[in-house]
Amino acid sequence: MKKFTLPDLPYAYDALQPVIDKETMMFHHDKHHAAYVNNLNKALEGLDLQFDNIESILENLDQIPEDKRQAVINNGGGHYNHSLFWEAMKPGAPKSPVSEDLREAINADFGGLENFKQEFEAKGVAQFGSGWVWLVYQDDKLKVVSTKNQDSPIMDGAVPLLGNDVWEHAYYLKYQNRRADYLKAWWDVVNWDVVNKRFSHVRDHLPKID
Repeated sequence: MKKFTLPDLPYAYDALQPVIDKETMMFHHDKHHAAYVNNLNKALEGLDLQFDNIESILENLDQIPEDKRQAVINNGGGHYNHSLFWEAMKPGAPKSPVSEDLREAINADFGGLENFKQEFEAKGVAQFGSGWVWLVYQDDKLKVVSTKNQDSPIMDGAVPLLGNDVWEHAYYLKYQNRRADYLKAWWDVVNWDVVNKRFSHVRDHLPKID
């Protein structure tokens, strides 16, 4: 198996302030994400798999030996989810510049952008314990779903378009127990260009993450 590596952040640690503070970004990326990558490599060590990207591994978990499967789910999901998370944010992001095609789909499936945001925030607040809230494409429609721990929507056949980390380490230094405030503030740093791109290629699935 190839060795997975920690991707660099596409911006400085303090670039997403005041929504996400510098210290949180440093711990989140350099400690938490790095640990997932290191533990993923340990879990895959010695396995003869025909996959060269984390997405394919998570889509074919039945080919992982049972005694290593949960470690691959936890750490492979952690690596994949965080890789999507970093690139779906950017400093100074414009407010909701969704493409025409995505806007039409959001209108059809949620009744408008604000309705979608409200459902996304509500699902994120309602996620019990650690996990994620996602906008996904599945069964020819957009859906808002949540996943526990580091489980990824692709494990259930969905294509993730946008995901927010609601583990406490993602927001607690700044927001403490105010997860709802974090979810609401987060829209100010969403990189809608990436979401538009993912949606436009949804039928071809997401690009593979090395």
